[in-house]
Amino acid sequence: MALTPYQQLEQEFRRLHALQGAASLLHWDAAVMMPKGSAEVRGEQLAALETECHALLITPKVSRLLERAQANAQGLEPWQLANLKEMRRAQDHALATPQSLVSRLARATARAEARWAEARQQSNFNAFAPHLEEVVALTRDKANLLGQALGLAPYDALIDEFSPGLTCAEIDQIFTALGRRLPGLIQKAIAAQSATPTLPIAGRYTAAKQRQLALEVMKALGFPFDRGRLDESEHPFTGGVPGDIRVTTRFDVNDPFPGLMGVLHETGHAMYDFGLPEAWRGQPVGRDRGMAMQESQSLLLEMVIGRSRPFMRYLKPVMERIFGVSGPEWEADNLYRHLNRVQRGFIRIDADELTYPLHIMLRFELEKAILADELKVQDVPAAWNAGMERRLGLTPTSDAEGCLQDVHWAVGSFGYFPSYALGAVMAGQLHESLRNDRPHLDDELAQGQFEGLFGWLRENVHGLAASVGTPELVKNATGKPLSAASWLRYVETKYLD
Repeated sequence: MALTPYQQLEQEFRRLHALQGAASLLHWDAAVMMPKGSAEVRGEQLAALETECHALLITPKVSRLLERAQANAQGLEPWQLANLKEMRRAQDHALATPQSLVSRLARATARAEARWAEARQQSNFNAFAPHLEEVVALTRDKANLLGQALGLAPYDALIDEFSPGLTCAEIDQIFTALGRRLPGLIQKAIAAQSATPTLPIAGRYTAAKQRQLALEVMKALGFPFDRGRLDESEHPFTGGVPGDIRVTTRFDVNDPFPGLMGVLHETGHAMYDFGLPEAWRGQPVGRDRGMAMQESQSLLLEMVIGRSRPFMRYLKPVMERIFGVSGPEWEADNLYRHLNRVQRGFIRIDADELTYPLHIMLRFELEKAILADELKVQDVPAAWNAGMERRLGLTPTSDAEGCLQDVHWAVGSFGYFPSYALGAVMAGQLHESLRNDRPHLDDELAQGQFEGLFGWLRENVHGLAASVGTPELVKNATGKPLSAASWLRYVETKYLD
């Protein structure tokens, strides 16, 4: 029996998914295992895959199949209709970007990522600047073409790639609400915490012991190690595809918590990917609902759950057993205070909940200016330092603790940064509803029982994949539109009560 146009489309997009998965694993390898001198070779490999993916989407065959499938959509199931919509969206984005630009951008970002790592190690922005200029020029071309094709402003077109359904104007509204409240909250929290000193957790914690802790916590959370693994990289991230997830973190032998919190953050991403419907795997509708929703899952697990009092009660005996430690500094209350200290700092991934959004708002401000050609690449360090002073009262002493700390711009991910703060806001709103639906959540967490947490997330977030838009998903899960209100209530209660 001949396949229908829709069934043929599923075959084409299953092949696309496989190619994209291969590219994702090559990116993982570049960050974790690839020899430093192999960047050019890897760039060629990624360019070939990116070009092939792009070519598949824009073929006349796929265009014809989309037209025929949409003309005969009456017999399709709801998830298939949503899949057809996502297929069309993917093609619209691809048609707007010439194949030559896709290939050039893939090569440029592969080179820039390798040079960024070297420049960061040397704390030398000037060594990286020419490569960033190339990426910015190509990304600006892409943004203009996408914007024209999709009827969006150039920066909105880039945001749409990462967080479908959200716009710069909506982000500005949420960030304005945060910007009004956060400076005062930060000041009050620091003052309140100074009255209750935290006992220092000094010592040396080997990477091997920290890895043992990370693996045990991941196992308790339900991470399936037969379909995923943990490695180390300069910048923690999650790579691979559902069914083959690669999580990385970075360990500090003088402090056991940055590595663990990195693991919790990336495990939040991974559990989202593992929770996507297997029946939809390989199809556009079967992927996550964008990076803001992804970040809501990672920040929910790292910041909201992983730094809560109940989680400290679970974690305390595990750390005592693995590290062979004891004493008042390892009591659950002290661990809680230690992990929730509010302190203005230079590094985004080490920032606390209250200062973290300010880091994102700075990057949001800068990348808008860079793409609008209002800020030259060579002037980024000075603009960054001035922004840090204005928002956090700090001036970086080196490029490494300033504008070279993140890889995102090197790999062309403009429009990505807002998703971090939006994810925090979503996490606060989801957590409020989660607690209402599961009144015994704290007891479950304290006992190391996470099935209820992830069961709720699978039902309300993971299991919907990309079948609905971001605003609809948030409203369905929480009963109200996305706003900063829930997150602000959460942090005020946590840090000021």
